[in-house]
Amino acid sequence: MKAIFTIVAILFFPFAALAVDPGEILKDPNLEKRARSISKGLRCVVCQNQSIDDSDAQLARDLRILVRNRIVAGDSDTAVIDYVVSRYGDFVLLKPPIKGVTLVLWFGPIFFTLAGLIGLILFFRRQRIDSKALVQMDNEEINN
Repeated sequence: MKAIFTIVAILFFPFAALAVDPGEILKDPNLEKRARSISKGLRCVVCQNQSIDDSDAQLARDLRILVRNRIVAGDSDTAVIDYVVSRYGDFVLLKPPIKGVTLVLWFGPIFFTLAGLIGLILFFRRQRIDSKALVQMDNEEINN
């Protein structure tokens, strides 16, 4: 019974450290926890929709090592993130800050949705007006 549970657990439950190589893991569990927390908020610029913590790409591995080296050197979490952002820009953050450059990222989908709804409303209003005019022309032709 225990063997079946182990097999099911291996097959169906994701592992916490699939992309992180054992050689990357810091010996101090508190520092490793900080590194993993930071890595989960940084985007892999190769994969683009994965954090560097989840990505198997070589660049993601290099960034994970960079994050760990900065933490070991004594940098705060904010300093590590600022350092990576200074090299790769706000794009490297999975949750970019709201500022002038990133407004399109945050509000673009809302704008395009509203523009599409307004376009649909105008289209259907025009259709209704055109059909009323057509019916009115048909009635005039019948009466004449």
